[in-house]
Amino acid sequence: MGRLDSKVAYVTGGGRGIGRAVCLKLAADGARVVVNDLDAEPANNVVEEIQAAGGQAVAVPGSVTEPSFGDDFIKAGLDAFGGMDIIVNNAGYTWDAMIQKMPDDQFDAMIDVHLKAPFRILRAASRFIIPAAKQEAEAGHPVIRKVVNISSVAGTGGNAGQANYSSAKSAVLGFTKSLAKEWGRYNVNVNCVAFGLISTRLTEGSDEKKTISVEGRQIGVGLPTKVKAGFEAMIPMGRAGTVDEAAGGVWLFCVPESNYVSGQTLVVGGGFSL
Repeated sequence: MGRLDSKVAYVTGGGRGIGRAVCLKLAADGARVVVNDLDAEPANNVVEEIQAAGGQAVAVPGSVTEPSFGDDFIKAGLDAFGGMDIIVNNAGYTWDAMIQKMPDDQFDAMIDVHLKAPFRILRAASRFIIPAAKQEAEAGHPVIRKVVNISSVAGTGGNAGQANYSSAKSAVLGFTKSLAKEWGRYNVNVNCVAFGLISTRLTEGSDEKKTISVEGRQIGVGLPTKVKAGFEAMIPMGRAGTVDEAAGGVWLFCVPESNYVSGQTLVVGGGFSL
């Protein structure tokens, strides 16, 4: 018996990196998983991994920044599994520049993906959660649900060259605390995980210039080798975290042991904070 047997978990950005690790960890503990990714192939690959291990999952590819995405994502999960117990707002990326070199669209892009997308998803989810919670309370069988928003140490302490990303991730903290107060009456725990340096394709140490394609834009990724080594030297544990360690922080807020924890931010950063 897994801790999350019969639960339905929705995870954005679940096709790669931390999101993939979150999907696999929740599924390994019994959850049925609704896997989103910007691209269909990685989302489908994660679904196949879960199914091959005996679990259940469905892919919902698409951009979380599309105005209709929140409604479409929630509907797809309800159509597939008929329920909603966990929502992990993980999708995102960085697009860095100093403020004097940052146009409006670069700033707006970070707000859209890290803040507005979770807002739309949870607004859509409210149309299921609120009536379901009322019915469960009337029947004398309350169900505790979980929301885990993803922030960063850049959001808790700021970071040079990331005014857009840091602003969005800081706003996620306030969004989390506000929703925890709104949704407590519906037995929903709303928490936040703020990651430090986690080894993914976005933070890979390399002196070669690399990019990823995000909605038609080529976005630079990775860190110069010396820069990454410098960051790791500032981490008390002396290294970047793994995606599995990052997923562990999310998992802590999803299992029943955290049922009376809400409105909190957990820093998963090896002892480092900005």
